[in-house]
Amino acid sequence: MTEPISFFLDGAEVSAEPGETIWQVASRQGIEIPHLCWLPKPGYRADGNCRACMVEIDGERVLAASCVRKPTSGMKVQTASERAKFSRKMVFELLIGDQPDRAAAHDPNSRLWQWADKLEVSDSRFPQHLAPAPDRSHPAMAVQLDACIQCNLCVRACREVQVNDVIGMAARGHREKIVFDFDDPMGNSTCVACGECVQACPTGALMPATLVDANGVYTNAPDREVDSVCPYCGVGCQLTYKIKDDRIVSVEGKDGPANHNRLCVKGRFGFDYAHHPDRLTEPLIRNEGIPKHDTDIDPANPYTHFRKASWEEALDLAAEGLARIRDRDGRRALAGFGSAKGSNEEAYLFQKLVRTGFGSNNVDHCTRLCHASSVAALMEGIGSGAVTAPFTAALDSDVIIVIGARPTENHPVAATFFKQAAKRGAKIFVIDPRGYSLMRYATRTLRFNPGRDVAMLNALLHTIIEEGLTDRQYIQAHTEDYEKLREHIRDYSPEKMAPICGIDAATLRYVARTYGRAERAIIFWGMGISQHTHGTDNARCLIALAMITGQVGRPGTGLHPLRGQNNVQGASDAGLIPMVYPDYQSVENPDTRAKFENLWQTSLDDKRGLTVVEIMDAVHRDEIKGMYIMGENPAMSDPDVQHAREALAHLEHLVVQDIFLTETAKYADVVLPASAWPEKDGTVSNTNRQVQIGRAALPLPGNARPDWLIIQEIARRIGLDWFYTHPRDVFVEMKLAMPSLDNITWERLERESSVTYPCDAPDQPGNEIVFGDGFPTPSGRAKLVPAAIIPPAEEPDEEYPMVLTTGRQLEHWHTGAMTRRASVLDEIEPEAAASLAPMELRRLGIAAGDAVRVTTRRGVIELKARADSNVAPGQVFIPFCYAEAAANVLTNAQLDPFGKIPEYKFCAAKVEPILMPVAAE
Repeated sequence: MTEPISFFLDGAEVSAEPGETIWQVASRQGIEIPHLCWLPKPGYRADGNCRACMVEIDGERVLAASCVRKPTSGMKVQTASERAKFSRKMVFELLIGDQPDRAAAHDPNSRLWQWADKLEVSDSRFPQHLAPAPDRSHPAMAVQLDACIQCNLCVRACREVQVNDVIGMAARGHREKIVFDFDDPMGNSTCVACGECVQACPTGALMPATLVDANGVYTNAPDREVDSVCPYCGVGCQLTYKIKDDRIVSVEGKDGPANHNRLCVKGRFGFDYAHHPDRLTEPLIRNEGIPKHDTDIDPANPYTHFRKASWEEALDLAAEGLARIRDRDGRRALAGFGSAKGSNEEAYLFQKLVRTGFGSNNVDHCTRLCHASSVAALMEGIGSGAVTAPFTAALDSDVIIVIGARPTENHPVAATFFKQAAKRGAKIFVIDPRGYSLMRYATRTLRFNPGRDVAMLNALLHTIIEEGLTDRQYIQAHTEDYEKLREHIRDYSPEKMAPICGIDAATLRYVARTYGRAERAIIFWGMGISQHTHGTDNARCLIALAMITGQVGRPGTGLHPLRGQNNVQGASDAGLIPMVYPDYQSVENPDTRAKFENLWQTSLDDKRGLTVVEIMDAVHRDEIKGMYIMGENPAMSDPDVQHAREALAHLEHLVVQDIFLTETAKYADVVLPASAWPEKDGTVSNTNRQVQIGRAALPLPGNARPDWLIIQEIARRIGLDWFYTHPRDVFVEMKLAMPSLDNITWERLERESSVTYPCDAPDQPGNEIVFGDGFPTPSGRAKLVPAAIIPPAEEPDEEYPMVLTTGRQLEHWHTGAMTRRASVLDEIEPEAAASLAPMELRRLGIAAGDAVRVTTRRGVIELKARADSNVAPGQVFIPFCYAEAAANVLTNAQLDPFGKIPEYKFCAAKVEPILMPVAAE
């Protein structure tokens, strides 16, 4: 039935949309009906088990649960009859009978107690059952099942919303209870600490540990709330900070377009880094006579190497050193690294300062180290570096390819939509050399040989083309150079490629046929695709797969490189790239350059600038002598990081602006204390092209200042006439430079919190799906670019027989500057480990937990071994967030020739046990 259903609610005739329940219609009419086991939030299914929402229906003997009962035509419903009200009060009296006393309630403001107050139920005549013991085994969450009413909301939150399948019900009768896995303590279970259960719980049985004391007593009630955006990955989850005495005490998910209330462990529990005692609160100037290569500095006590300074002195010294080098050695003797963790406005100001104040295009940021090759291929192929569809489009897909990405660890909220799609029946192909948890939901898993992506992808293209599974009409109307691709691909049959990529021909053909025959298919990829010397070729193959099958421009289709940091999309859009101005407009195009010269009222360099790794090489050649680094940590994130650290120490003048004394800041001449994300106003753009607003929730600590203001102060001191008064002023100027922001205003973002670009009108939502009628290329068509097999820059050999790959892990982000100072996150994952296959550990004579030495041609680190069956024999995985065992000491700085991205995902290594000396008897 598709027509509205007319029925009577409390005597008034109302209409229900198809599928609506009585409760939902009543809510629309402004009628309150109590509810506990029903959470009216996206992704939640009503269960009808708590019986708090009972209503009376004329002609029916028993009351009905309004959260699950759907109206029929002509039905007469009474929401507040005497029977209904009596039933509800009895239900709440029974439930309160099993609750701790209100004075000792874990959450005296829980939904249970709020409804009890409205129903005027304050105590109970019924005896209390024996309460289960509290469980405080998890560092983030308090389990207090004496408050549990077994409404099953936490079960649905875990199984159906986040799809983690950890929480269930066990036993029968009065022994029935909530359990984690096989009735394990929560801290020992497979829980990934997303906290969805905590957010769903209506009683305080599950709570953030920060809100209760060791006895479970509510002691940290927030006194205010501020809505903002998560500062970690590119998903861009909206959230609400809960604040007490100007300190964040907990975080809740908000119904933003990217997360629909969901968060991951970092977004929900990784907030107290902003209050860490290591925060920089005063400007610092390096003490005279302290050499830069001396970096044995305690971030909590930098005064062994630096002295406090006033803002005036620090800014004057910072700017004087930069201006001196510019005026003496020329405009290309300076460079700047901006930040993908700051706002769009800060990124725009930073690149503008480098281009107009330093005088060159030597400006870059961490996109060079994550998706530069993806952007290079997308710009070449479809004329845009952004995604063609949001990750939520997976819910509309029949076939989903996830390749070279680990979304359950790096984009956990995005992964929830993939898992929900699989439960709905979509086929998911997980393609990665390393295993991970999304493979539980996969139709097929392709664990191919590392570095052999092109061989495998070309085999898929070969099958689709040779078996006639292409969309011929789409190819003719929307692509160019198809015949070149077709001719090139003839030599890449699955049978020929199977020995190279390590996936049998039958599996390759099955995946290709399934994708080629799908009505709606979408491809997601991550840095496993991009961080290779052939990363651009990998992305070219993925673009070709989508184009020859017409899988773009429609719901459930598209190309989506999952962006890394919270604002790597926005920082790139804002021009924090050496070869393009804002909105990817080439610095080498005379007309474009003239437009920006007119906007910024100065002449601009007509040559591309240097990229991250090229800048470090130029420092070693004495071509770049000064740098300004804002919020980036190349001393941890660069490949062959010792090379980068030597470059930083070699600089004549280094200015670092950050919230902590990072590994990079230890090399600085001047350190400027900046603002953490919860302390600033500004916009960010996530992986879905959603421009979202962050709001200042906390005061700045000590003498720290907002980043945009620090950039402006440097700019003014090197000769620029800047007078911005707020980030909104910068946003207004950005709109003049960036057509992508058309119809998006600061005021609209304050009102709506999020707007997707491109947006057709001020009163229209943005376009989530793009390129349905062509591409922003000169021809309006997508360009198909063939890719040949190029081996990794460095292969294993007898001396270095293993393959090292690096990456992130669920609990920590990027170089760990923030997450390793978030108490919960660091307690869950406190130390570095090298993950190896159990059989590899046995071969090497190493036990899990033993100390090992990992060596490559560039360096050596020591850390503990971890047994991980997801890592194939012959491989070793190391996360790069641990300063004490910096993985990038080992990695190879060889670059992709197009995206200029280093090959983080592949280099030759050896692993050896560290033999501990045996004490003499």
